[in-house]
Amino acid sequence: MQSTTVRRTALAAAVAAALSGVAACGAQDDGKGGKASHDVVPVSPIAALRAADKSTDRAESAKVRSTMSLGKLMDTSADGVLAWGDGMRGEMTITYTGGDMAELMRKAGSASSEARYLPDAFYSRMSDAFARQNSGKHWVRYGYADLAKLGGRGSTAYLQDQVRHSSPNQSVKLLLASGDVKKVGEEKVDGTGTTHYAGTVDIAALARKNSGLTASQLSDLKSELTQAGVTTETIDVWLDGKNLLVKKVERAKTANGTMVSTAHYSDYGVKVTAEAPAAGDTKDFKDLMKATTAGSGGTS
Repeated sequence: MQSTTVRRTALAAAVAAALSGVAACGAQDDGKGGKASHDVVPVSPIAALRAADKSTDRAESAKVRSTMSLGKLMDTSADGVLAWGDGMRGEMTITYTGGDMAELMRKAGSASSEARYLPDAFYSRMSDAFARQNSGKHWVRYGYADLAKLGGRGSTAYLQDQVRHSSPNQSVKLLLASGDVKKVGEEKVDGTGTTHYAGTVDIAALARKNSGLTASQLSDLKSELTQAGVTTETIDVWLDGKNLLVKKVERAKTANGTMVSTAHYSDYGVKVTAEAPAAGDTKDFKDLMKATTAGSGGTS
């Protein structure tokens, strides 16, 4: 029973870390985000954000290093490359640096893992201890269509929608759609001169406006966000002289504590060659969940 619990925890933790590394409440662009904001903010921030949206989209790839914290639950760091020109692709090394989940991951065999992102799924490399319990296979494949088997349907559907449309400029799109953004000032970030913009986003409203989810999924999402205590999110972005995102910070209060996600972007246009791990070293998440359910006598 303990082995089954640890294995389930490891699977869930891998999903949480991998998705938080690229999704972080990004929004799919519907081409209308900037329209409603003309009467709310000056033209200059909107013009800058629109330019950043286009420039970042054209760049198609970048190096990324990020951190994410969620109350006492988890602290993670991630480093790697992501490409978004033709569906999400990338490779990230994700490490649990603190919180309850870090301790659980250490018990499962490793507090660090590699994640690979492809247009239809992401893959997480688990520990040797995990592999010994799963026919020697180290990698777990999480098909985006299968993620509804984890947690609530609405929030999971939202995450899988966002990971398919995730790129550095998603935070910019959120600010454009929010109608609440201002120029903070000129600042140096990672040695680069940047302009800092900030705004507040109504998460539930943006999901309804931009995600393309079904009415049922949106209803579930609203309920889950309410239960989590999340109503708004603040976003800060720093743009360089080429209208490219250098840094973004997202903050939101939840029932599990404050969520803070920070990402730094560099080397736009870097080559990304992420591929699926060898099939002989890979287990599918849905098959693992069937096995863990059977091993626990059908209980969670």
